[in-house]
Amino acid sequence: MKRWNGWGDVNYQYHLPETARDFLQSKAGEGGVYADAALDDVLASVPESRIPANPLVTSDPEERIRHARGQSLPDWVAMRSGEYHAFPDGVAYPTSRQEVADLLQYAAANRIKVIPYGGGSSVLGHVNPRSQDGPTLSIDMARMNRFLDFDPESRLATFEAGILGPELENLLNKRGYTLGHFPQSFEYSSLGGWLATRSCGQQCFYYGRIEEMFAGGHIETLQGPMDLPPLPASAAGPDVRQLVLGSEGRLGVITDAVLRVRPQPEYEKFAAVFFPDYEHGTQAVRALINAGIETSMLRISDAQETEVTLELAGKQDLVKIAKRLLSLFGMGQERCLVIYGITGDKRTARWIRRRAFHIFRSHGGFPVDYVIGDTWKKTRFTYAYLRNTLWEMGYALDTLETAMPWEKVIPAQAAMKKAILDAGEAAGIRPLVFSHLSHHYRDGSAIYVTYLWPRSPEPDKILNAWNKMKTAASETIVAHGGTISHQHGVGTDHLPYLVHEKSSIGMDWLGAVIEHADPGHILNPGKLLDRKEG
Repeated sequence: MKRWNGWGDVNYQYHLPETARDFLQSKAGEGGVYADAALDDVLASVPESRIPANPLVTSDPEERIRHARGQSLPDWVAMRSGEYHAFPDGVAYPTSRQEVADLLQYAAANRIKVIPYGGGSSVLGHVNPRSQDGPTLSIDMARMNRFLDFDPESRLATFEAGILGPELENLLNKRGYTLGHFPQSFEYSSLGGWLATRSCGQQCFYYGRIEEMFAGGHIETLQGPMDLPPLPASAAGPDVRQLVLGSEGRLGVITDAVLRVRPQPEYEKFAAVFFPDYEHGTQAVRALINAGIETSMLRISDAQETEVTLELAGKQDLVKIAKRLLSLFGMGQERCLVIYGITGDKRTARWIRRRAFHIFRSHGGFPVDYVIGDTWKKTRFTYAYLRNTLWEMGYALDTLETAMPWEKVIPAQAAMKKAILDAGEAAGIRPLVFSHLSHHYRDGSAIYVTYLWPRSPEPDKILNAWNKMKTAASETIVAHGGTISHQHGVGTDHLPYLVHEKSSIGMDWLGAVIEHADPGHILNPGKLLDRKEG
C-alpha cells in the first residue's frame, strides 16, 4: 500500500547503519524528532466538497488527502504536519478517452479547476490544488494503464498514460524490448507524468530522454480530441509534439502515447572507480565523453557525496577495509567516486570496458570492479525511501538540479553549494550539502545537489530555511546561465526563474498558446505559467 504522507510502499523501510546518526550529527547537527500528524486528524480537517455530483467523481476525504500533495519539501511539511491548506474537491479515475473528455466538459460547465494526476511523484508542486482557485478536480489516470499496441517492425509501442514505470517495462520485457527510461521515481511515476514534465532517466546517455522516445499519441483538450501521429521525421512546420511535452496539464490531458522502444540489451553491467580528487575524476569523465565512448550511465560524486555514500552504505567493516586500501593508493578525504554503466551487445561492451579502463587509469583512477556498481543498480530506486528514514531521524532533505555547458559546470556546482551553505547559515542551520554530475551530454552536464538539515518542530521554520536555501541556489543557477530544471519540469517552485531561459517574448508565446487552449483558465492553473488567472 502506498504511503499517504511520504514516499513509496508503507512496508518498505530504508535502513541505515547504527553509525549514521553520529555521522549526520557531526556534519549537520542533531536532528529534531517530532510527532507527525495522524491520518484521522487530517481527515477531520477535510472540508465539504464544493462540486456537483458526478458518477465518475468521488469526494471521499481520504482520496482527496492522497491527491492534495506531491513529493516536494513543502509537500512533506504539509503531510507530516497536517497543515494542507487546500484539498481537491473530488477525484476521478477515468478508464477511457471518452471519460476523460466527459470530465473536462463537466469541469468546464461548472468552472471547476482540473489537475491531471499520474503517480503523484512531482517534486515541484505540479499536482497541488491552490486555495485561491476554488473548486478543484483531480483526474487520476491510474486506471488507464493498458498496453494498446506494438509494432515490432517500426519498434513502436503504444501505452495509456497512467501506466507506471515497472509495469510498462515488464510488459515490454516480455516481448524482448525495453523503453530504457529509468528516473529515480521509476516505481511510482507514470508515463503521462514523464511526458508532461520532460522527464529524464538515469541511463539517458544510452537510451535518450523521454522527448526522444515520444513518437506521438493522443491528448484530450477542451476543444476536443487531438491525435499526434508517430512520424520518424517531419519538416512540416513547428513540432506540435514539443508543445505537449512539458505542458504540465495546461493544454489538456495526455491519454496515451506511442513510444520508440528497442530490444533488451544483450549485456549490462555497472562498475565503480575511485579518483584521488574531484578534479581528476571530472577530467576522466570529460575524456571519456570526448572520446565518444558511450557508457549508458556515468555519475561522478564530489568528495562530500562520496563520503556520505560510504558512511551510509552499511557494512562498516568492509567500508573501513576499503578506505584503508584506497589510502594506500593516495586517496584520502578528497577522493571521489565514479559509477558507470555499460549497456549493449557483448562485443561492444568489452571494447567500451577496455577503453574506459584505460582512460580512467590514465587519470589516476582506481577501479573497484562491479561490487559497488551492482549494489547501485539493485538499490537505485530505493534511494527515494531515504527521505522517510531521514525525516524520522529528524532531518529534512531536498534536492535541486540544473544543466549547462561544460565550461560553466564546475564553477556553477561550487557556487550552488556555497549559496546553500551561506543561506543555511543565515537561517541559523548548518546544512550538509553534497553533489554529483550525471546525465552527461557532449556539450554539457547536469548538476544534482542534495542538502539536508535538522528539522524544526515548527513547519514555518522548516519552510523558511528551505526557501532561503532553494532561492539562493536557484538564483545562482540563473546567474551561471543554467536551466532551472533539467528533469523535473517547472510546476510552481520554478516559475519565477523560467523567463530567464525562455525570454519575455517566449513567455508571451507560451501564454498565448495556453490562453487559446484554456480560455476559462481551468487546466492546472498556476503551474508552468506565472500569470494572473481566473
